[in-house]
Amino acid sequence: MPNFTLPRPARISRGQKVSAALVATASCAAALAFTAAPSNAQTTAADAPATVKPVSANGLPLTAKDRADDGKKAQQAASSVTAGHLKVTAVEKQRHVAKQAANRSVERKAIAKPKATPKRYANNLDGWIRESLSIMKDKGIPGSYEGLHRNIMRESAGDPNAVNDWDINAINGVPSKGLLQVIQPTFDTYHVAGTPHKLTDPIANITAAANYAAHRYGSIDNVNSAY
Repeated sequence: MPNFTLPRPARISRGQKVSAALVATASCAAALAFTAAPSNAQTTAADAPATVKPVSANGLPLTAKDRADDGKKAQQAASSVTAGHLKVTAVEKQRHVAKQAANRSVERKAIAKPKATPKRYANNLDGWIRESLSIMKDKGIPGSYEGLHRNIMRESAGDPNAVNDWDINAINGVPSKGLLQVIQPTFDTYHVAGTPHKLTDPIANITAAANYAAHRYGSIDNVNSAY
């Protein structure tokens, strides 16, 4: 059997041991550093600044002047909105006031009685009698168309300017005048307010005579002779 002699293991010096240990330590540290190192995406996110600075329209960072201008624009916009709101509010208020005024006008028109158109009478004996009867009715003086017409025809024949210049009244200086032959003192006492203060006026003469007859005889209808 051949005779083999195993080679003796090489001796490692102390310095080589230290170098090997350092290499091993460095390898472990590198591995740990690689494991703990973040990805590129994470690094980008971590390295990004915490606050993004605003930029102007041209891409440059906003300056203090830009911020001041923006503030003025914002205030102007707010003032414009406020002014617009106030304007709209004022217009609405005016419309509301105008609508209320229109409603009140309509209510007043509805409440107010239409003015009566004065009735026009003919300027003749028939018209004079009818107008006198209308006034007598308002004043509560009795009398009828027939009673007035009958006495007028007897006293003056329908002439408003007739004058009696021969009876006792004429002798005493106060002649009877007009449609119903009334003397001035009687006319002044029984004159009806609202009619002309003239003895020979047809309406004034008729209503005064009818008022006198109502006080003395109850009504002009009861008079059939000189009164």
